[in-house]
Amino acid sequence: MATKLPLQTSNNVNVAAAAPSRGGGGKTIEEMYQKKSQLEHILLRPDTYIGSIEKHTQTLWVYENEEMVNRPVTYVPGLYKIFDEILVNAADNKQRDPKMDSVKVVIDVAQNLISVCNSGDGVPVEIHQEEGVYVPEMIFGHLLTSSNYNDNEKKTTGGRNGYGAKLTNIFSTEFTIETADGKRQKMYKQVFENNMGKKSEPVITKCNKTENWTKVSFKPDLGKFGMTHLEDDVVALMSKRVFDIAGCLGKTVKVELNGQRIPIKSFTDYVDMYLNAANKSRTEPLPRLVEKVNDRWEVCVSISDGQFQQVSFVNSIATIKGGTHVDYVTSQITNYIVGIVNKKNKTANVKAHNVKNHLWVFVNSLIDNPAFDSQTKETLTLRQSSFGSKCELSEDILKKVAKSGVVENLLSWATFKQSKDLKKTDGTKTDRVQVEKLEDANKAGGKESQRCTLILTEGDSAKALAMAGMSVVGRDYYGVFPLRGKLLNVREATTTQITNNKEIENIKKILGLKQNMAYENVNSLRYGHMMIMTDQDHDGSHIKGLLINFIHSFWPTLLKVPSFLVEFITPIVKATRKAGGSRNPEVLSFYSMPEYESWKESLSGNATGWTIKYYKGLGTSTSKEGKEYFESLDIHKKDFVWEDEQDGEAIELAFSKKKIEARKNWLSQFEPGTHLDQKQQKISFSDFVNKELILFSMADLQRSIPSMVDGLKPGQRKILFCSFKRNFTKEAKVAQFSGYVSEHSAYHHGEQSLAGTIINMAQDYVGSNNINLLQPNGQFGTRNMGGKDAASARYIFTKLSSATRVLFPKDDDVLLNYLNEDGQKIEPTWYMPIIPTVLVNGCEGIGTGWSTFIPNYNPRDIVANVRRLLSGESMVAMDPWYRNFKGTIEKTAFREGGFSYTVTGVYEEIDETTIRITELPIRRWTEDYKQFLEALKTKDNTPFFQSVNSYNDDRSVDFELHLSEENMRMARKEGILKLLKLTTTIATTNMHLFDENNLIRRYTTPEQIIEEFFELRLQYYEKRKKVILENLELELLKLDNKVKFILGVVRGEIIVNNRKKADLVQELRQKGFTPFPKKAKPVESAGETESAEEESQESPDVPNSRSTFISGSEYDYLLSLAIATLTLEKVQELCGERDKTEQAVEDMKKSTPRSLWLRDLESLDAELDKLDQLDAEAEKEREVAQKKLRAKAGVPLKGGKAAAPRKQPPKKTTKAASSSAMEIGDSVVEVPKPKGRQVAKKNASAAAAPANVKAEDDDEMIGDSVVEMAKPKGRQGAKKKAPAAAAPADDDDDEMMGLAERLAQYNLGSTSENPSKAAISLDDDDDDVVVEVAAPAKGGRKPAAAASKAVKPPAAPRKRGPAASKKQPAAELVTVSPEKKVRKMRSSPFNKKSSSVLGRLANKEAEEESSETVAAAENSSRPKRANRKEMKYVLSDSESESGNDSEFDEIEDDEDDE
Repeated sequence: MATKLPLQTSNNVNVAAAAPSRGGGGKTIEEMYQKKSQLEHILLRPDTYIGSIEKHTQTLWVYENEEMVNRPVTYVPGLYKIFDEILVNAADNKQRDPKMDSVKVVIDVAQNLISVCNSGDGVPVEIHQEEGVYVPEMIFGHLLTSSNYNDNEKKTTGGRNGYGAKLTNIFSTEFTIETADGKRQKMYKQVFENNMGKKSEPVITKCNKTENWTKVSFKPDLGKFGMTHLEDDVVALMSKRVFDIAGCLGKTVKVELNGQRIPIKSFTDYVDMYLNAANKSRTEPLPRLVEKVNDRWEVCVSISDGQFQQVSFVNSIATIKGGTHVDYVTSQITNYIVGIVNKKNKTANVKAHNVKNHLWVFVNSLIDNPAFDSQTKETLTLRQSSFGSKCELSEDILKKVAKSGVVENLLSWATFKQSKDLKKTDGTKTDRVQVEKLEDANKAGGKESQRCTLILTEGDSAKALAMAGMSVVGRDYYGVFPLRGKLLNVREATTTQITNNKEIENIKKILGLKQNMAYENVNSLRYGHMMIMTDQDHDGSHIKGLLINFIHSFWPTLLKVPSFLVEFITPIVKATRKAGGSRNPEVLSFYSMPEYESWKESLSGNATGWTIKYYKGLGTSTSKEGKEYFESLDIHKKDFVWEDEQDGEAIELAFSKKKIEARKNWLSQFEPGTHLDQKQQKISFSDFVNKELILFSMADLQRSIPSMVDGLKPGQRKILFCSFKRNFTKEAKVAQFSGYVSEHSAYHHGEQSLAGTIINMAQDYVGSNNINLLQPNGQFGTRNMGGKDAASARYIFTKLSSATRVLFPKDDDVLLNYLNEDGQKIEPTWYMPIIPTVLVNGCEGIGTGWSTFIPNYNPRDIVANVRRLLSGESMVAMDPWYRNFKGTIEKTAFREGGFSYTVTGVYEEIDETTIRITELPIRRWTEDYKQFLEALKTKDNTPFFQSVNSYNDDRSVDFELHLSEENMRMARKEGILKLLKLTTTIATTNMHLFDENNLIRRYTTPEQIIEEFFELRLQYYEKRKKVILENLELELLKLDNKVKFILGVVRGEIIVNNRKKADLVQELRQKGFTPFPKKAKPVESAGETESAEEESQESPDVPNSRSTFISGSEYDYLLSLAIATLTLEKVQELCGERDKTEQAVEDMKKSTPRSLWLRDLESLDAELDKLDQLDAEAEKEREVAQKKLRAKAGVPLKGGKAAAPRKQPPKKTTKAASSSAMEIGDSVVEVPKPKGRQVAKKNASAAAAPANVKAEDDDEMIGDSVVEMAKPKGRQGAKKKAPAAAAPADDDDDEMMGLAERLAQYNLGSTSENPSKAAISLDDDDDDVVVEVAAPAKGGRKPAAAASKAVKPPAAPRKRGPAASKKQPAAELVTVSPEKKVRKMRSSPFNKKSSSVLGRLANKEAEEESSETVAAAENSSRPKRANRKEMKYVLSDSESESGNDSEFDEIEDDEDDE
């Protein structure tokens, strides 16, 4: 019984032909539904098995006239197939019996006979026990019989489905099988006829043991193929298949065709037949690149002309349509070539299929159990993973392919395609074009077009200026078009980018430019000149360069046309001065900063009458000025000229990515001060690039790559400068602060960018900053989204972090080199931190020619290495470290120029179905990672995890993953770290920084950065010591002069009253007093608008070498002393300050730069301790919250080891840590405004001679009671700080003697034993004093109390009210008059101000508490008056006494006044 066929898709596949209609006109059921045997079905539907039996015409390779020919062939695929089945069977025998050595094919056209004979093991001549027939008959005469049904057995043969040779038998009129089985010594022969419908009995004879062969002969049933004889095309195609077999089997098998041996001994020889045929039509031979990858794969590659070609074989079967095996080989080649082509031409945008079209690939392969798209076996469909072998092409053949010409072909094709695409946007010479915002010249595109000039402006505001100028030159010959920002760099852009760029399309339309046109003149253009009108800043230069690059890239000859390209320059600075008697002021215009600087130097510091105005943008100029520019067009218009090919090279140098190394050298050789001379009428392109455009490149580089010294980019440095200038200790909104920075640091970019930089400097999540310089008060972004989740700048607040001023000591501010822009002093070239902060917070950026990446390092490691260098020891190598990161960072490999590190997160396997992730690699953000986990799939495209539970917060990571046991096994097999992407790499191979000389340098290790920083920082400690000593000695000299001056006034040696200042100055000069003249304003301030108040807020007092001094101001520091300085207490205080300053001088002389540095490091250690403590507390709180959260969710924490924190290096701590360099620095920097009172008070016993300890103590107590009326609690603290002043206070009624006599008690020329008790105080500038007089009772005057003033704590005003009601013991020692009238005395003519906050407040409280008033002394040295009133001297604080430069503190004081 015939075997049933599987279900067919066609409904009518078994329907018989229509039978003649019966009497009723219908068919019987039997006629309608029929069953066919397998043999009948094959004959009825042959296309299912052997392909079409109709003639087809197709262009194929055939063999004729002893060569391969590619021509149209008419053939019947079915006939070709039945021949191919027998031929492949013969080739398959080589896999069964490697000893097979010959294949003989005969194609007898005359007899319509084809025979194929192969040596090797024959078919077993034996009866099949199950089927009961001989095996040769079963194989060749029974359908669905095969030796290839066992799919578990890997075979590299062509047969698979059990049809093969039976189909040849079925479609033949005669089919003969002959085989010799040497093993059984039997020879078998059997003949089938009538399409396998009739068979003869097998003839079996004996043979020798050495005889082993098989021969199949058949006569095709030509009638079934619509043929009468074997046609030439069919024979040529069959002959070609015989050559195929020879090429596949190689030299071990001799192949004959019609008795002649085929001269093919290898696959290479076979490939040569194709290439030789193709070379006949070529001038250059095609390349032949062959590689025998292994025993199963042979590959040859050549090039094709724009259409992919392939010749491939699978187990000797010709896969004329290719398949997965060809794709496997081709993809390796195309991927390699794509990289090379796109690297050579960045704009090519070549894809793999483009490369494939330029390849001719030959593949000969042996594949396990191949699967095809149909029985015709034209396309292999088996997956690559099932091939049973690999074909990985070597780097050698890939390189050879790249050099074979395919890359050049692709580049030419890409250029052609680009040119074709770009032509779509070509312009044309017409009278009118429709372009938005274009103000077209009236004559453009006409007969006089060559006289027309198109002005390209930087933005709409510049267009407005140009339009104002048009009223002067007219609209006939001038057109204006505004550019929107910067033009595309067409040299590196893709064709798609260029064609989609509206700006470029518009310029081409306006000018009438055509792609690939070589312009010798401008006659065919709509405009004869193109004028560039941009701002006079770096970005303006860049826009000019991009336009030049655009023209040079596509129309280089146009740049050689005289005066085609011109630029319009405007002044960058204008100096204006009103001329005497003339209405029109004198105006000087400067077109470059060096030109302006030179003029400024010529003034020798005398800027009187000059007003300076800076023009950074064209929008700064008024319409009137615009008209003036166009009236003097010859001055403002500069022609670009082409001198030689160096001009073109210069343009390429600036804009081509092929010139990266040359561009690096170009920038490395940059010399500060380089500029273009704008006085020249003509500018060469090379001069423009080398003298103007290079300034933009340097500025771009500096914006992108930080300095080695402070680790800051200019934007960050501006923010830090303004933070110090503002004394940014009270928080403010980021949006407001960014406005302040923009105003006070000449920031020329968008405030949104500035706000982003401020936010970045304040971020403290894992992976951001190790020490954030600003405080993040609000939502500044988290590790959930890598900081992108920060709130808007108008909602969040910031201020300086406490560690910032420790890293950047105030003492160093005066040593820095501050820049000047627009007449405004801005940030320094770089700050000088105490450790290289670039290593603390890391950096990354991409600039012109260079990029940089530096990971974060542990500040404690850096401090430890600095200490080692200070001790003369070697540094210890450091590894990257990120604050609060719980994972590991391990050094994995050494690369050229640095190391690479593997950063690993933390996970733990809770059980067989649960994984917990508690840390991610650096800069792998939580939200992105969650999406990755949820998207992870198995091979079956099902979710890998059953559930992904998140217990993360803003600072920590906590994922709990639930998965099946099978997936857990898969994860372990692949590696959980790899599967979950818990590792990343960072490297130190790209550490580029600007060094101290502002030159770009590459550093290979962090230790190299520390070493270079160390030498520079040590120099600055030496400078700091020198400056501090100079300031201290200067202050000491001032104090000596003040004491000498006061004594002179008291003794009557110097008369101040009722004299001219000039006479006083002359007398002081004669008496040897040291002059200290005041400095005049520098030249830059001529155009400044900032108030003096703002200037006073600046923290650094930067010396100006060009400053001049105000005549007659030499002794203002003495003549402006307040009246109160003529008292004993002030002299005592000055002496104390002098002693203290002398001691500070001695201490500083003993200090060394290294000891100063160590003190700073101790201060930093203390700050790092605070940070560690805060982090530990936050971590503890987080763990508690996490446990509560999980407990609430019913998911308690399961056992697992927590990640061990990295050990910190041991700290060096000493008892002297509290005496930090900051404290010393503060006392030194404030020397010009002495604030030694608090310190003097601490050392009260040493502040004055101990002639009368009791009186001194009384002075101290009474002074305290007066000063601290608003804050009584302060007295107790003051007494604790002054243990030496502890004598009893029972002599308050002692009489007061003359000042000259009382001074003797303090070794100042007086011999009196009773000191004054008048309470006198001065502000820090010795400028202001308030004297308030209270009327006593009629019973006479009591002695006044004298006291030293205590320094006011900053927060004292807040506590005045509630504290005033408390009585203090010192107040009981004083007698007070019941009546009280208060009047305010007129201030001294030396004073600048007559009242203060404390003065008014003390006056108010004195009225409320009469018990706190102090009686004046009875016997005074002054003349007695009839109505001598009871005196009370109250402290006064000037606005500058607080020593706080913050404008917020001034606001606080104003509030207190109110």
